[in-house]
Amino acid sequence: MIAYSAGPGLGPCLRVGAVVARALASYYNKPIVPTNHAIGHIELGKFLCDLEDPLVLLISGGHTALTARVGSDWKIFGETLDLTLGQLIDQLGRFMGLSSPAGPKIEQLAQQGNGVPESSDAILALPYTIKGNDVSYSGLLSAAKDILSERKIRAETVAYAVQEVAFSILTEATERALAFTDKTELLVTGGVAANQRLATILNSMCSARGVKSGIIPREYAGDCGSQIAIAGFAFHAASRAITAVEEAFVRQSWRIDQVSL
Repeated sequence: MIAYSAGPGLGPCLRVGAVVARALASYYNKPIVPTNHAIGHIELGKFLCDLEDPLVLLISGGHTALTARVGSDWKIFGETLDLTLGQLIDQLGRFMGLSSPAGPKIEQLAQQGNGVPESSDAILALPYTIKGNDVSYSGLLSAAKDILSERKIRAETVAYAVQEVAFSILTEATERALAFTDKTELLVTGGVAANQRLATILNSMCSARGVKSGIIPREYAGDCGSQIAIAGFAFHAASRAITAVEEAFVRQSWRIDQVSL
């Protein structure tokens, strides 16, 4: 079989992948399998972390969502109301003059800002916004930009404060979703899962709740072909293969809760 990412994502990028997949399927006379990019993150994380039925925290530039499988469907139990966690970090990084993706550099700056006398004041100056299991980061980004513009607090301290507030918000939402779903496993996957501070906070929360946590290895946290390959097996097993290549599709807005396997 030939698997490809049919969505969600940027239209031009998805179409290039679909065209290549169609060509390969035609040349080798193989079935073609459209897969969901987010499910790829999840299935690879489950495999690498040896998890069976986890609550999933998917965090990347395109996703910030708490999801779990209910029967053959994926349900959302919390998500961002505006910016994703990845967008928050990247936009903050661009404001600081950093190249994208800014995650590793923001994490490094945050480590340098930890423990300085102004850290507590910087954290208190930032909004903490959570509504039920849904999170909001736009106000946090605006407040951080204002503080940086005033130039009264170092960039390292602002990076530390933003991480602490953003990660605390997300951990609170995750703990609520664990209580609501009664899940005993948590999978953290997606590009932002590579952040070690976030992993420490989430692992501490899971330990307190007696929940098995799995953080996808850093080298597989970002987008990679392994995700689409393993998702291809899942979609193929659910009889989602296409034999007529002209039926291969792309879907820019293909939410997790629109997937049934």
